[in-house]
Amino acid sequence: MMPPEEKSPDGGEEGDRASGLVLLQALKSGSTRKGCDPFAQTQRSKLQHRRARINQQINKEMRMRAGAENLFRATSNHKVKETVALELSYVNSNLQLLKEELEELNSSMDVYQNDRLLSSSSESISVPMIPLGLKETKELDLLVPLKDLISEHYGEEGILFEKEIREFMELRQAMRTPSRNEAGLELLMEYYNQLYFLDSRFFPPTKSLGVFFHWYDSLTGVPSHQRALAFEKGSVLFNIGALHTQIGARQDRASLPGLNQAIDAFQKAAGAFNYLKENFSNAPSLDMSAASLNMLVRLMVAQVQECVFEKMTLLRAQHDFLTWLQLAQEAARVEYVYSLVHQTMTQAHVKDYVPFSWTTMVHVKSEHFKALSHYFAAIALCDCPAASDAELPEQEKAFIQFHVTMPEGPSLRILLQDPEERRKLGKAHLKKAIMKHEEAMRIHGLCKILRKMDILQEVLSFAHKRSLSKYSEIDHEEDFFETGDAPDIHPKTHQKPEIKSPNFSQVKVTDLFHRLGPLSVFSAKNKWYPARRVHLMRGENGFGFTLRGDSPVLIAGVIPGGCAAEAGLKEGDYIISVNGKDCKWSKHAEVVQLLKSTGEEGVEIGVITLQGSEAPKAADKKAAAMSSGSGMLKSNKENSRKSLMNSKSASTLLVWSKKSKRSKKSTYGIPFTAVGDNEAMY
Repeated sequence: MMPPEEKSPDGGEEGDRASGLVLLQALKSGSTRKGCDPFAQTQRSKLQHRRARINQQINKEMRMRAGAENLFRATSNHKVKETVALELSYVNSNLQLLKEELEELNSSMDVYQNDRLLSSSSESISVPMIPLGLKETKELDLLVPLKDLISEHYGEEGILFEKEIREFMELRQAMRTPSRNEAGLELLMEYYNQLYFLDSRFFPPTKSLGVFFHWYDSLTGVPSHQRALAFEKGSVLFNIGALHTQIGARQDRASLPGLNQAIDAFQKAAGAFNYLKENFSNAPSLDMSAASLNMLVRLMVAQVQECVFEKMTLLRAQHDFLTWLQLAQEAARVEYVYSLVHQTMTQAHVKDYVPFSWTTMVHVKSEHFKALSHYFAAIALCDCPAASDAELPEQEKAFIQFHVTMPEGPSLRILLQDPEERRKLGKAHLKKAIMKHEEAMRIHGLCKILRKMDILQEVLSFAHKRSLSKYSEIDHEEDFFETGDAPDIHPKTHQKPEIKSPNFSQVKVTDLFHRLGPLSVFSAKNKWYPARRVHLMRGENGFGFTLRGDSPVLIAGVIPGGCAAEAGLKEGDYIISVNGKDCKWSKHAEVVQLLKSTGEEGVEIGVITLQGSEAPKAADKKAAAMSSGSGMLKSNKENSRKSLMNSKSASTLLVWSKKSKRSKKSTYGIPFTAVGDNEAMY
């Protein structure tokens, strides 16, 4: 169930300007892609529009500050320095206010939650989760740069590829506003996979395309820009993870299907952030730094563990001693993982970056679940009957591993079979539970943003009152003993979180620039001499060359003194056209048929020659040896398609100090091992 619509949170034309650009682009195109929802008027979409507006203002203020700082350093006039210093103070004040406003937006966790956070049963209250907002980006015009490169590098008319360029730009525009569901994820993944083709086609290793990719930090709004396509790819991958967090937060966790979907979403979010951390380094924005990504992975794992705890409370069919112990250990496990997240958030490189409300929320949850673990331990001891002789061995085995340190007092057998001893230890656990509940409420009260979150206040208050009520129930007036300190509970879970790496093959894509030719040959990494047209007449012994392979067909050999040799054809040339018909994607048999169908007037063949073709010749001989024993191998086209579906090859963007062992094995030569054994003389 989606939250009701609200009035515009910006209250002015300036607030809608950034989001209006996206809407205008959608109007121009006349339609929107599946998974793109630029017209959404939900609270979440308006929150994202406000984030875009604040990002634009932060960018403007930072440019003003940079200009003022340059003037301050350049001038020697004392009066000018005073004026500039005053202006800098004003700009810095504005920046601080904007960053505080953005932090408040990033702390709006309740907007992303499901409407049914509070079910009909007070015991089934779901604590709000922490989602991430999407990174914003500027519109990018690639029409001229790509047309120029097509003309310069591929020797084709750039204007003939305007349709493909515009389709790519429309895809990029659409992925700026993904819908918060599976279709939105597929849209982001589609664009992410298309970047593999864009990198291979248009980003030579020794030349820049001349365009900048602009992205805003997800939490601070600070703009960053780079020419490296890796920055674009990493930012899209970050948004895939962020969208998973929003999908996880929106689930109805009062139901089993909702909990399973939330677990899956947070595990995939952890996988996306972890993949980004392990495969990219030296990111220009803080949200994609190793420290921040490590924190986000731990946060997602903790939220998965919380969902596992909720799932166990939902599924518990019995209320026996062992079930309560398991529930207490699950709660202790949630407390443990949230304490790790809190430690990460308070480290030097992260402390000043993460919103205070996030750090406080994590700290509150850590204390809250520690209190719950002691509460459930008390319920197991006080509400369940003393162990019978038949039950004793199983309960002893479970209780030995229950506490971090064994409680002081009588032996384990006496403790489990004596109701009074059980009540004493249960009372100690309740005392600790109440202390932890009060600590959680105290920490909660320190954060202004969390104080506004009614559902969290409801959760903490209900749990605290429940523990107080139980303590009053088991507290006797004649108790003269001093309640001891209950030992901590050993954390244990029956379902460990799984970090699910992105499955890039989930979304199949086709190279938008397919018409340029097979990627194994017609890529930005390869260089060739200008294409030339050769007119051939058939002699007594044919054309005088040997053909091999397909897509494109290769001239594997030229007979000295033959027609082909006299026309200037060389071994290693690729046939790209026959009598004006494009043959870049043609099979061997198709090219042969075109050659055989020529009459006395001869045939005009278009060919290209790769620069530095000595390496391919050596590889060609190796291919011939391989093909003689193994039959027909896969074509270049199949190999290139297969490479995209491989999760490693879908991320071979090597700028940014990309970590990749595969890069050492890469070569700019042509994979002649991919051609078949269909060599023949013509």
